[in-house]
Amino acid sequence: MSDGSDRQLLLQRSFTSEEARALGIDVRQLRLEDVRQTSRGIYEPVDTSGLDLGQRLGTHLSIQPDAWGSHRTAAHLYGFWLPPWVDEHSKVHLSKPTHLPRVRRPDVVGHRVRILPGEVVVSEGRRLSSPARTWLDLARELSPAALIALGDQLIRIPRPEFEARSEPYATKGQLLELLRSHRKVKGVGRCKDALADMRVGSDSVPETLLRLSLIAHGFPEPELQIVLDPDDPCSPSADQGYRDLRIALQYEGEHHASPEQALKDDWRDARFGRRGWATIRVTAADLVDDFARPRRELRALMIQRRAA
Repeated sequence: MSDGSDRQLLLQRSFTSEEARALGIDVRQLRLEDVRQTSRGIYEPVDTSGLDLGQRLGTHLSIQPDAWGSHRTAAHLYGFWLPPWVDEHSKVHLSKPTHLPRVRRPDVVGHRVRILPGEVVVSEGRRLSSPARTWLDLARELSPAALIALGDQLIRIPRPEFEARSEPYATKGQLLELLRSHRKVKGVGRCKDALADMRVGSDSVPETLLRLSLIAHGFPEPELQIVLDPDDPCSPSADQGYRDLRIALQYEGEHHASPEQALKDDWRDARFGRRGWATIRVTAADLVDDFARPRRELRALMIQRRAA
């Protein structure tokens, strides 16, 4: 029989009727109190505010052995950025191969997809669409800019000192092969357009959006990850900019607000300044109006430096 601690642990997550019975818990009694049946054989606490998406997915996969987490569910569990209109996870997205019926359960969005070897992986013990396949699956939900931004996350070179990996999730060549293998999938054309505009070197989504904003407003495409002195292993770099005009753009996220990071940023900008570079600092506040202030400053600097 279950003791009180078993019962309390069970009530904090989603679980199957088999799990409850294995602990000697009477599911019928739980349903009278603070647990609801969300689907056939699956139960959740009435208060779902603390439920973990990965754990909910695991519960569904335990009774759907042919399914895997996909679409926005997979993207969230990989930690990918999603725009607000897609970053909503009240429902679990499950995919199955095309020869099997889609999952039809409450709080589940079922998909049937043509899948090839390597497009379903195991991540932290859960079956998920691969990062590249997730990008393709989301093509119909994302705007062109968001699809490029998500793609830039896939092809960026990770920093091993900060991340638990040393290789990108995919290369542009691998993504192209993926699209060639799924010519009839809805959204593949949008992915091809996005792939043409994706660039290695955007280390964050705001950096991608800044680059796209500049191009959309008639600026030349900026160079990414500009190392000030390639012969100096300790040389600072600019997120993006224009080497011919010696203009650097630095996007500063929340961690740049710390005193320690602020000193590093000042040192970086001083190094660039001694070489004749002008630096424009861009912050999250600039995202609100599509980087209007940085664009004004950049345009003025370009006019000034071209005249000189």
